[in-house]
Amino acid sequence: MRKLAIFAGAFSAGIFLAQYLLPIHWLLPGAWIALAAALSGLLLPGLWRKRCVLIGVGLALALGYNWLYVRQVQRPMEDLAGQTGTVVMTVCAQPTATDYGAKVTVELEGLPGKAVYYGDPAVLTCCPGQKITDTVRLQSAARIRDDDITTFTSKGVFLLAYGQGTPQIETGSAGSLRWWPARLGSVMKERIARLYTGDTAGFVTAILTGDKSALSTQAAADLSEAGLYHVLAVSGMHCGYLLILIRLLVGRHRRRLVAACAVGVLILYALLTGGSPSVLRACVMLILLVAAPLFGRERDGPTSLAAALMLILLANPFAACSISLQLSFAAVAGILFLSPRLYRMLLGRRKRGKVFPFIAASFSATMGALVFTVPLSAFYFGTLVLISPVSNLVCLWAASVVFIGAMLSVLASIICWPLAAVLRWIPGLMAQYILTCAQVLAKVPGHAVYFADPYLPYWLVFAYLLFGLVWCLRQGRSRSYLLAGGLSVVSLTAAVFLGAARYSADVNAVVLNVGQGQSIALSWSGMYALVDCGSSNSWYAPGEAAAYQLRTMGCGKLDYLILTHFDEDHLSGVEALLARIPVEHLLVPASEAQQAVLDLARTYETAVQVVDVPVELSAETGTVTVYPPPEGETEDNERGLSVLASAGETDLLITGDMDAAAERKLLEQWDFSDVEVLVAGHHGSKYSTSTELLEALDPQTVCISVGDNSYGHPASETLGRLIRQGCTVYRTDLHGTVELYLNQGDQHGIREKSAPEE
Repeated sequence: MRKLAIFAGAFSAGIFLAQYLLPIHWLLPGAWIALAAALSGLLLPGLWRKRCVLIGVGLALALGYNWLYVRQVQRPMEDLAGQTGTVVMTVCAQPTATDYGAKVTVELEGLPGKAVYYGDPAVLTCCPGQKITDTVRLQSAARIRDDDITTFTSKGVFLLAYGQGTPQIETGSAGSLRWWPARLGSVMKERIARLYTGDTAGFVTAILTGDKSALSTQAAADLSEAGLYHVLAVSGMHCGYLLILIRLLVGRHRRRLVAACAVGVLILYALLTGGSPSVLRACVMLILLVAAPLFGRERDGPTSLAAALMLILLANPFAACSISLQLSFAAVAGILFLSPRLYRMLLGRRKRGKVFPFIAASFSATMGALVFTVPLSAFYFGTLVLISPVSNLVCLWAASVVFIGAMLSVLASIICWPLAAVLRWIPGLMAQYILTCAQVLAKVPGHAVYFADPYLPYWLVFAYLLFGLVWCLRQGRSRSYLLAGGLSVVSLTAAVFLGAARYSADVNAVVLNVGQGQSIALSWSGMYALVDCGSSNSWYAPGEAAAYQLRTMGCGKLDYLILTHFDEDHLSGVEALLARIPVEHLLVPASEAQQAVLDLARTYETAVQVVDVPVELSAETGTVTVYPPPEGETEDNERGLSVLASAGETDLLITGDMDAAAERKLLEQWDFSDVEVLVAGHHGSKYSTSTELLEALDPQTVCISVGDNSYGHPASETLGRLIRQGCTVYRTDLHGTVELYLNQGDQHGIREKSAPEE
């Protein structure tokens, strides 16, 4: 019986229960109930007694431990949220640049957990171990205004510290042994930058250290769309490559020496790469698997997996909410439990040489990992990469060459630079091969489907139930699996077709939920336009969201990208959008702030048109008219474009971030009246969507694109004006993405199940 696996699995399950389902005041009672169940299990016979005791004790300890961790670590830090004061911080990692200075993970003196400190550019000169003294404003890292997030807490960070003064930097413990792995990681990145260039350097840095910041937006998008982005997440694959390298250097028959070296190198590598859940899981599993024979124990994958998860959750129970952890453990569970069965089924009893077993093994490993990770990817990222098995088959072997070859070149650069310069060529060529494959595969029609299509979740449930039924029947499984696969393909095709068919109105408009920003997709008569593409909330990806929505609507090429103005919350996702979907025309207002956007358009060969007179984009079922900024305006918000989408006499108006004065000039300059749908200006600001505009347009429906913000959007004054006007109000922060349709004959509607604002 796998005692450790059962206990560790029960402990981990208890932590997940505490993080996702049970309120804090239920944890101790739950622990006592689990302990009572364990004691009652002593009455059961044989193995069931041991299992019941192990499960009950594991659950009880997990719930109690989570309660204790919250009291001793999280709450002492959360209690400081909202305060301002002078603190002493120890730098824990290498600082990174932000738009306003720098940020770095720190330990606050006298507190148990970590924080992220945001300071001025001088912080970029710091190295791990140095001390920073500054006056900071503290904020909870678990909740930012209206949004609950786990980005920080899953990494053990419970406070955000915003610098208010000039930081005082001291040497601290920078020279101590504790910080050597982090400094070694910095040295490794520097040497990679000297050995490689461009996206090759970014790819090598990512595959060796997990730091993807040096990779271009286009390369990252290609790898993601081709289903190869997981290659860059330092995990079991990378640690496996490292183990192969150790065996090559030490000698594979020296088991004890290999085990001793592997333990030390894997621990160092985990610290060097930042200790993400995926690399910690891989290191713990490999250390257990390598060391087990030395202690007379059998290698056991499930036990190693469960033990690794328990150890990570012991260090930080909040890591249960880490997307990286969930994907990593789900992938390995699929590989352990499903891949061997699938491989045996594909291989059968016949000998097929060496090529077919290699293909079967690669396909089995990929499909095993996908079975458990697809639902998570659909939930977190809204995408399913259909071409992933092909991309993994043609690229994973090259990834091993890149990792081992690049690691050797970096090590050689310490001893002999000419040797390193020679060794870099093979991994460099293989990195280029992977990037080229990703670029090609990402352009294959139908390479991925996106869960902006509301029918895809139902298809996913159907497909899992179908294969689950075949698994349970256990008779004639080869043919049954083929039949299930065929039915899944047919039903998927139907789901994609139905998803695109939803947008068959004369004019379709989708106000995307991108947080505090704006992005609105329009389609009419086979033409597509996107009005703005940005968000000020870093946890949203407006470029990806817009690309996924457009692909779901059937858009293979975006005809028009219209930017009302150049604020970040209206254009921050433009580069990610251009990297994922070709754009023919970019329409912008005249502005001094447009140069960066023009440079992007030139890079992606997108034609640019500065709108100084109305531009009419007409087709059979509707018209989209882009109006220039009102005359006499000088501010960027007020010098923005307006967009009117019309199907016959039915209209939708978008005014960007115009204030009441600009709206007045807009009404004076152009004939707007009887507009059925209005996208509220400036995210519901009290200075926009004026009474004068509402009385002139008399809209029936108003959409507000808004998210977490410190401006008070949407303002109570604006909501009051809309209520008095009798408008039905939809807000993206409350209702999510809002789908509208306009038909000729004064017909319009909302494809949205959520209730509107009263």
